[in-house]
Amino acid sequence: MNQAFIFDVFGTLVDWRTGVAEQARDAFTKQGIEIDAFSFADHWRSLYGPAMDEVRSGTRHYVALDVLHRENLDKTLSAFGLDHALDAPACDALNRAWEQLPAWPDVHEGMQCLRPLGFLAPCSNASVALSIRLARFAGLNWDTIAGADLAQNYKPKHAVYLNSAKALGLIPEAVVMVAAHNDDLAAAQQAGLRTAFIPRVREHGEGQVSDLKAEGNWDYVADSLTDLARQVEFQT
Repeated sequence: MNQAFIFDVFGTLVDWRTGVAEQARDAFTKQGIEIDAFSFADHWRSLYGPAMDEVRSGTRHYVALDVLHRENLDKTLSAFGLDHALDAPACDALNRAWEQLPAWPDVHEGMQCLRPLGFLAPCSNASVALSIRLARFAGLNWDTIAGADLAQNYKPKHAVYLNSAKALGLIPEAVVMVAAHNDDLAAAQQAGLRTAFIPRVREHGEGQVSDLKAEGNWDYVADSLTDLARQVEFQT
């Protein structure tokens, strides 16, 4: 293989919002509590960026995303007035919701079509442990795991993309970063990687206002992973 495709995962390959909402709803239903599960998932996710910013800025040493998610779960429970609704084991179980998210409909066929064209690996902010468990659940057939744990930092730091390419034994120009987020692709492009945009217009629900279309000069703009595979194969 002389090229690779590395992927953003949350939002690009898996529907984190639906998966987290469903498991949050189940967890609280067991306690006889009704919640707005999608609002709960959205709030939990909204704390993701600020938590990683502490690491990216150097204010905090690198810790795995699993730890940040667990801390953010406590903050979300507090924000919803649910501080004591779940005991510690139940909170730990709910934190594993991020390991159990459904893939978007085109993902399995698309990855199968891309596999003959290059190596496949996540370039996610997820830890290796989270990534492999999510891969098992969602059926993501990786050649290896790359991303934040290798660089001990979080995207969009260039080191995350460059360490992923290095782990695959490839120069950055031989690696295509695939994402549904324009800012992710902008950082990858600045780091010297090629780029592919795939819209996920329902990632944040019906009211989504960002990343509805490509907003940069990306190497590929595709409707789905299968469409991306067709475009890449046509160029080879």
